[in-house]
Amino acid sequence: MEGGTKKVFTVQVEDGKPRKDGRPAVGPVFRSALSKDGFPPLEPDMKTSWDVFRVAVGKYPDNRMLGWRPVKDGVIGPYIWKSYREVYEEVLQVGSALQQLGVKPGSRIGIYGSNCPQWIVAMQACNGYSLICVPLYDTLGAGAVDFIIDHAEIDVIFVQDKKIKEILSANCKSAKRVKGLVAFTSGTSEEITSADQIGMKLYSWKDFLKMGKENPAQPCAPKPNDTCTIMYTSGTSGEPKGVMLSHESHAIYVKGVDLFMEQFDDKMTTDDVFLSFLPLAHILDRMIEEFFFHKGASVGYYHGDLNALRDDLMELKPTLLVGVPRVYEKIYEGILKALSELRPLRRLIFNALYNRKLANMKAGCTHKTASPFADMLAFRKVKARLGGRLRLLISGGAPLSNEIEEFLRVTSCAYFIQGYGLTETLGPSTVCYPDDMSLVGTVGVAATYTELRLEEVPEMGYNPLGTPSRGEICVRGNFFTGYYKNPELTNEVMADGWFHTGDIGEMNSDGILKVIDRKKNIFKLSQGEYVAVEYLEKVYVFPPTVEDVWVYGDSFRSMLVAVVNPHEENTMKWAESNGCKGSFAEICKSEGLKEHILKELQSVAAKNKLRGFEYVKGVILDPIPFDLERDLVTATMKKKRNNMLKYYKPEIEKVYQKLEEQRVAAKSK
Repeated sequence: MEGGTKKVFTVQVEDGKPRKDGRPAVGPVFRSALSKDGFPPLEPDMKTSWDVFRVAVGKYPDNRMLGWRPVKDGVIGPYIWKSYREVYEEVLQVGSALQQLGVKPGSRIGIYGSNCPQWIVAMQACNGYSLICVPLYDTLGAGAVDFIIDHAEIDVIFVQDKKIKEILSANCKSAKRVKGLVAFTSGTSEEITSADQIGMKLYSWKDFLKMGKENPAQPCAPKPNDTCTIMYTSGTSGEPKGVMLSHESHAIYVKGVDLFMEQFDDKMTTDDVFLSFLPLAHILDRMIEEFFFHKGASVGYYHGDLNALRDDLMELKPTLLVGVPRVYEKIYEGILKALSELRPLRRLIFNALYNRKLANMKAGCTHKTASPFADMLAFRKVKARLGGRLRLLISGGAPLSNEIEEFLRVTSCAYFIQGYGLTETLGPSTVCYPDDMSLVGTVGVAATYTELRLEEVPEMGYNPLGTPSRGEICVRGNFFTGYYKNPELTNEVMADGWFHTGDIGEMNSDGILKVIDRKKNIFKLSQGEYVAVEYLEKVYVFPPTVEDVWVYGDSFRSMLVAVVNPHEENTMKWAESNGCKGSFAEICKSEGLKEHILKELQSVAAKNKLRGFEYVKGVILDPIPFDLERDLVTATMKKKRNNMLKYYKPEIEKVYQKLEEQRVAAKSK
């Protein structure tokens, strides 16, 4: 993956167009330089997701495919593996057993649980027998699961053992329509009885495989345009949306990544290993795994505890790690903590080596050649903390801060890139190039099979023909075929073949993209001023005592308030230096800390030249990070703003009441 000299990443295939006849202005259209003469055709035997797997089994039957860590007597063991041939045999058995339940091509099959080999076997059985895989987010509550089972009209559900009770609960009314449940291992006798009582049979994994083995049925291969999966996005508001993705779109993704990776000297091999921990129900993880299968490489699953992910890293020693920004923020914080515990001289040496390597990388050196001495002396220890074999780190799901990206590019002794995409675009629509420091802080350029442009958003003042070029990010390519049972919403986001992402981007003349805002996360204050809240949250997260922040305002008020998750370690340092005693939770209740954090927020607002109405005037402190358990964020850690408002509303009202009292008191003086 040697980056080499700076190169042209894109070609412009259409000029921008000014606003005309009520149509908004649009910027120029960019395409990857890999597709300068048009999108490359697919190979005849690689046109569906099933082809990707089937061909890999033929090429690499004895390679390690899926790995997991068994737990015995509460002790987590080393990774054990199934080969491509073994997985294929199980896929045929599961597909055959599904035929015994009477499912027909096009039937919807649910998969509900954490990442594991059974998840992939069920998914590939759907592919091979022309069934539609419908993932259920492991982090969704019973209400959303009930909605998806009913909305997608699911016939059979493969389910993690601990999730069986949620399907059988009284809250999951739509479960009555399901023909069968297949446990990842087995259900309890009580669960088997409960399933029987609602006319549903609960199978153990072994019994289901046995039924398929005794009643073999040949695969029913899908056509390229057939729906492969309906992937429900967790959504930041409202009910989940069912994104329909075709088999051909999966094959195109795999081909696109193949062409992208072939540019670099450091090739991917069958010895590469991917640590899977982002939900398989999330498009990013699924598509990375499909590419690994295409290459005959290995996928190892985390053992289920994200807090102990480092243990899996050290055991598996992966060569690829894919995470959302929060994962890399945690890694960054861990490294900084270790650095802070070093003697001053060693810290000084580390910083000097860091600055030297960074300068060399900015001058055009690759991460391998920038400073082998610094890598050997200091940065190999960072690599060792991540398992010791990592060659590539990928961040997606949301923009990562420049500071963290730059730090990991220098210290990880691996390639580090960001990308941008959505479920609707089958994951990455843009991608960065490794070892090109000019792309730090961006999400890169159009992916192999993607066209990209910006569209005017006049109410926010974004103009793609202005300087800089800014507007809503629109992408075109072989992506989703629509939202399931929702043509109105499909028509709302699709126009003239362009998918409107709802994200606001900034693009330079080379087609390099930054994500700077969100179209829908804009509201008007009572004085008529528009507030782009995601931009403000990126600014307000900088103070050292702030871990995360949610900014709130509405059209009935003239001021912004914020809910802040304080940074525990830095907050405790502040408490110690200011004579405050107590636990972290107790200190978060103190007025002194509130005042301190509010001053920090206002200081960073001034530093970033925010306008007066963009200043936060009041804060609420929550020691518990915004989490999935309270349904405040999605599985990719995007804020569910409507849910946050419901959860924090009583405290928000108190803050506004206090601000109003202060305003009245000041006016009466």
